[in-house]
Amino acid sequence: MTAIARLRPATTQSQISVTLRGERWLVVTFGATVRACSWAIIGGGLVDTRHVAWLEVRDGDLRPPIDPHALLADGLRAENIADAVGLMTSRRVSSYADVSITCGGVHARSIATVGLGNALRAGDPAGVAGRIGTINVLVHVDAPLTDAALLEASAIATEAKTAVVLEAGVRSRRSGRPATGTGTDCTVVTCATRALSTSTARVRYAGKHTSIGEAIGAAVERAVGEGVARWLAEVGS
Repeated sequence: MTAIARLRPATTQSQISVTLRGERWLVVTFGATVRACSWAIIGGGLVDTRHVAWLEVRDGDLRPPIDPHALLADGLRAENIADAVGLMTSRRVSSYADVSITCGGVHARSIATVGLGNALRAGDPAGVAGRIGTINVLVHVDAPLTDAALLEASAIATEAKTAVVLEAGVRSRRSGRPATGTGTDCTVVTCATRALSTSTARVRYAGKHTSIGEAIGAAVERAVGEGVARWLAEVGS
């Protein structure tokens, strides 16, 4: 397993640019259309896209009667990326972590913003968050995956994020038990839409026994780990 600095694309299709637009936008743009799997507020589900974008929101941006979906959709249109998978965070978008990993010839790159003010444990009592904070993770793999494999990859990415939060000793704001994330986390997994060669079919599996699963898990673990460490250093537990 080898860590790679910032950007080292394996193919033209895998080229990725990461840009900060003004003070409030983090935009990831792919060199070609990718397949995305997420539950994002804009562009959620299984979709094809060229962009994943974060909007940094501030106190009062989401107070009633503001519609978060409309706020984000309007912002994406203004940025000329209306077809993007759209995320929102109260964390500074400039704090993002960016990690690339190669495992068995498979390249994965993860970009993450980490805020823990809304830390919760899966199964905690439902209710309105007392504080704002979220973990938004994007991970791209250069192998073409079936939709079923994309779902499996999303599970691997989520496991990796949760493992980092647990190991950091973060506590739920509601129950005090070890947190597994925040109440508003979102994970986006993207993959190449075309085979890297005419002899390469879409990959059907992306679990822990595969190089794809290893690369995704390792990239997310490191990116979220950097983000958690940065949050704890700046804000505390």
